Amino acid sequence: MTSRIDVAEKILSANDELAIKNMKILNDANVFGINIMASPGAGKTTFILKTLESLGGRVKFGVIEGDLASSIDSDKAKAAGIPAVQINTGGECHLDSVMLSGALKSMDLSKLDLLIVENVGNLVCPINFKIGTHMNILVASIPEGDDKPYKYPGSYRGVEVLVISKIDLLPYVPFDMEYFKKGVGILNPGLITFEVSAKSGEGMALWGNWLVNKVNSWKENGNK
Repeated sequence: MTSRIDVAEKILSANDELAIKNMKILNDANVFGINIMASPGAGKTTFILKTLESLGGRVKFGVIEGDLASSIDSDKAKAAGIPAVQINTGGECHLDSVMLSGALKSMDLSKLDLLIVENVGNLVCPINFKIGTHMNILVASIPEGDDKPYKYPGSYRGVEVLVISKIDLLPYVPFDMEYFKKGVGILNPGLITFEVSAKSGEGMALWGNWLVNKVNSWKENGNK
């Protein structure tokens, strides 16, 4: 039992060390990196594409798409004119720093202000593996239900920003927003939260403005 714990600790330690190197690469290129996590079907890719529109050309960004297989998401990003690199994990339920390190070599960071990494759709594994980005963002969609903070507390504890997506479905889906936010508040008090709909556009301008200000502030303060 002890040996199994030791092995897990060594794996995470090696991953974290490479994550620090990944962040240095981003810092040296003056690129702010965010790691977007969510469950399957939460609408991460659509949210990212709508984020591009909300930024209105104020910052330049690229996308690294993580998935078990296929290049569907990166193809969508490229079709929208976004520089994109695909990572296929081959069955792994998360991205790790090794995977991101390889993808960074294929991305021209000199042309970017912001790098968005779309992690594998999963609410369990991704939060446990640092990859070297500056911020973790969780997208939680209305159709998933209002009990997710109670069922997957680790994912909600380990993020700096929460995006509640598909709010246009609130009139049609049983979802207790007060109950949901209570669970979030217990796990992560004061968490920055945005309520958005990629379909209607509601909340996207507010999110886009915040993200632009965050990136610019980070760059102006010397990557701190």
